[in-house]
Amino acid sequence: MAHLVFPAVKTSLLGMTFKAFDGAKVSTTGRLSESPYCSPKAFLSLLITATLALSVLLPCAHAQSAPANSTERSPVPNPKDPFESFNRSVTTFNDRVDQALLQPVARTYVKVTPDILQTGVKNFFGNLADVWSTVNNALQLKPQETVESLARVGVNTILGVGGVIDWASKMGIDRHTEDFGQTLGHWGVGSGPYLVLPLLGPSTLRDTVSLTMDFNGNPTHRVKPASARYELMGLNLVSKRAQYLGLGDELNDLALDRYSFLRDVYLQKRLSDVWDGNPPEDTEESGQDPQGDPTQPVSPAPLESTSPAPAAP
Repeated sequence: MAHLVFPAVKTSLLGMTFKAFDGAKVSTTGRLSESPYCSPKAFLSLLITATLALSVLLPCAHAQSAPANSTERSPVPNPKDPFESFNRSVTTFNDRVDQALLQPVARTYVKVTPDILQTGVKNFFGNLADVWSTVNNALQLKPQETVESLARVGVNTILGVGGVIDWASKMGIDRHTEDFGQTLGHWGVGSGPYLVLPLLGPSTLRDTVSLTMDFNGNPTHRVKPASARYELMGLNLVSKRAQYLGLGDELNDLALDRYSFLRDVYLQKRLSDVWDGNPPEDTEESGQDPQGDPTQPVSPAPLESTSPAPAAP
């Protein structure tokens, strides 16, 4: 089943993505042409170079465009976000890329791909992620989680046609998602300042450093040739983005300051991930500002009772 499903999805996605670029051509077999100007590697290198350049220029442009005597109330600085000006600029850039490219491709993917096929793609990449989770559970000396993660990989790979069908969940084998950033946090490495990476989104200094290990630990990185590897990475990206369509509108309705809301949610989630859902109450990793966030409503203090105290017997 898998050898029939994924080539068709791959071909359609490649066609939708590279039609947006003049020099890109996709053959009827779904493989990229041999021209070095439209290869996935050249396109990815150009995209990364442009992103890094914009990530440097955007904060400068933002600072110059801001009025000198602005009367708008500035948000209270968050100690976990010392690079907030830069992070906000990169967030704006990421949002524009998402609106111009990722969202249209993801919506087309959802429209043309049957639900059962979308589920199969999601399960396939989830099974690949379980391989790296098994390694990180072992590095964190969690025997039960390691055995269950390894069992998930074995069951889904063999019985689930390479992971397309998630038989492990049907059998009650829990998923324990772990990455190298969580492993570093497990052994006492602090999260460091909050960072927003171009195209990759929210992160921290610890998670950014661990990206190399996570990238190399993903089985997709071992796929050859390189063109097939980039195709799988693109399919995984589109599949993940399709799962969160519509979430942006809900966030805009819930949060007065979308950036601060996403930052706080991300930091709290990563803290919960490192501590397996039971973070200590006195930790400073959550990133919550002790002075409060002016963008969020403040609950009024309880009113003192005006009734006289009862007389002593």
